[in-house]
Amino acid sequence: MVAVGLFASCVENDNPVNPIDPDPAASDKYVLITMSERSLEKPGYASAFNELPSGDVVNNASGSLQGLGFGGWRPQNNRLFKMFNTSAAELGIEELKVDAEGTVAPAAFIKTDQNTNGSGNFVIASETQGFYFDGANPLDIQTFDPTTMSRTGEIKLEDAVNERGVDNPEILFRSVGQKFLVVKEGKLYANISYAKTDGSQKGFWDDYFPEVYLAVIDLESLEYERTIKIEDTGSIAYINDNNMYDFDDNGDLYIVTQGISAVGGKSKIVRIKAGEDDIDSSWSLNMDDITEGGKFVSVFAKEGKIITVVPNTVLTGGPSGNINDADVWDFYQFDIESKEKTKIEGVPSVTNPGAAFCAIEIDGKVLLRVTTKDGSTNGYYELEGTTAKPLFNVTAGGSVSGLYKVSQE
Repeated sequence: MVAVGLFASCVENDNPVNPIDPDPAASDKYVLITMSERSLEKPGYASAFNELPSGDVVNNASGSLQGLGFGGWRPQNNRLFKMFNTSAAELGIEELKVDAEGTVAPAAFIKTDQNTNGSGNFVIASETQGFYFDGANPLDIQTFDPTTMSRTGEIKLEDAVNERGVDNPEILFRSVGQKFLVVKEGKLYANISYAKTDGSQKGFWDDYFPEVYLAVIDLESLEYERTIKIEDTGSIAYINDNNMYDFDDNGDLYIVTQGISAVGGKSKIVRIKAGEDDIDSSWSLNMDDITEGGKFVSVFAKEGKIITVVPNTVLTGGPSGNINDADVWDFYQFDIESKEKTKIEGVPSVTNPGAAFCAIEIDGKVLLRVTTKDGSTNGYYELEGTTAKPLFNVTAGGSVSGLYKVSQE
């Protein structure tokens, strides 16, 4: 990502779009978040616009919300949620609200354990039913009411976790739901981690088994049913606000697995078909078949196509690595049935979307998050077919990390 100095201060602009122009009559608000610095705290801004932004955009005007935890978010069902609170970047579930005047503000926060990465990973099933992981009780899935933003109980899954590896001395940490939680057709799916470390990064790139295990829980009874598995991949999604799964229009679920290391290897996208509750063994999209030394980091599915980014060189980690801060990611569209890939034209190579989604849909438009290392391109492009063109560019406030339309009730 880009550093603070590139975007944090206002810049001269002949006609910038300023979000702070209250219009209570506007029934919809388009909320934009940006991250002003790549750091653990993820500082940034949130602003509301009365219309879908276009042209040059300022996201740190005097009325914008400034705070922490703005690397990405998980908005859904006309509500804005993220996994870190705005005041202190604490782990948990925070809701942001936007009023008729366009003011964005924190509204509620469920705090979780602060010593286990993945605490606050959540999924919402309905207005009154949600689930999350709390590292304080790693063998349970917590339940909460999204309407009141309050914890309501837990689902105890120790027996399910201990179906394998219980006496293995190399497994030092076990958890359920730490990296993956999804609701599909009356079932809750939660990853089970078997980690070879028990430090600050326990559960990440330290998997004991080469398979990914998913516990399947019935939503109505909250009873554990069985465990399914994804073969030979090493690790499911790295936990951040980008949940790394998506549903196609037909109900098929597509899941990112990142592979055996932070820079990939055996990374793939797998699916659970509509009407099914197990991994489809007949289909997977494998990064190793596309390029060497890479991995998937995001997925967007629509009308039988997958949009994602693919590295154009071997990924490297560490302080001087290219995985996060270099323009080494290119946008591609994959036909799901044939797996044929088409490079999306009109878009430069970009940095890793990280906690942000690589693609979103608003007002029937598919938008690509396009941010380059030098900050000269930093906004959303609109996709038409396999070509994209700029919709808007953020000139102040940081690198774009999310956009969502909220309809005023």
